[in-house]
Amino acid sequence: MPDTAWLTGEQVREIWAAHFRNKGPGHPFWLYTHIPFCPQICNFCQCSTSLRKSDHQVAAIKWLAAQPGGPAKALVISEEWSSDCRRDVPMLARLAEAGGLELRIFRRDGQHFSKSHHPTLAEAPDSNADIMAEFLNTKNGQTWQSIPVAVFYTKSHEYLYHYTEYPAIYHKDRVVAQIRAPKSGEGKDEAQTRGDRDFRGLQESPFFQVWASAGVDEILSSLHRRLLLGPSA
Repeated sequence: MPDTAWLTGEQVREIWAAHFRNKGPGHPFWLYTHIPFCPQICNFCQCSTSLRKSDHQVAAIKWLAAQPGGPAKALVISEEWSSDCRRDVPMLARLAEAGGLELRIFRRDGQHFSKSHHPTLAEAPDSNADIMAEFLNTKNGQTWQSIPVAVFYTKSHEYLYHYTEYPAIYHKDRVVAQIRAPKSGEGKDEAQTRGDRDFRGLQESPFFQVWASAGVDEILSSLHRRLLLGPSA
């Protein structure tokens, strides 16, 4: 099997389907069961690493959830191919669990990857374009379907705040552009291969865990500001 940690779920399924088609009927096979959130990413699957909440993060979400009009529900838009989702969604799940929040996770796309700047169900009826359209990310004068999106609501489903893609301290566009920029003497294919390898290295580094924790801190701080200062904050 190839390194599947960086393939989409659909690609992994096709690899296994092709494997069994080539072996034919009656060929023995073994079953591998993976419990996600291992201490580190392996080269066998796409499950995320384990990330622990700090005591102050747990205390903060419990305090927020206990306030009148505090967060009680969370909606997350995610996709398995997104490195930002693989980094943040496990932490979001742990945050919701610690605060007793009802968590629902929705896929962004249907069968096909969406590149639309203004997604609609008419374009992709099997997607969640109607939800995504409410939380488009505006950057450089254009709207984007950036994920993950984590939206927080009160018990009566009043909107409080939403988090998008990555924390403010992670200057992703500049960092990734620098990583993927061709180096002296590299051809296009060499730069692509080396850039992919270096970006995988970044995802396996301690900095991805730093940014995952920072995303939680940003969410907690924003929810606190909303409860203290009101909707105009």
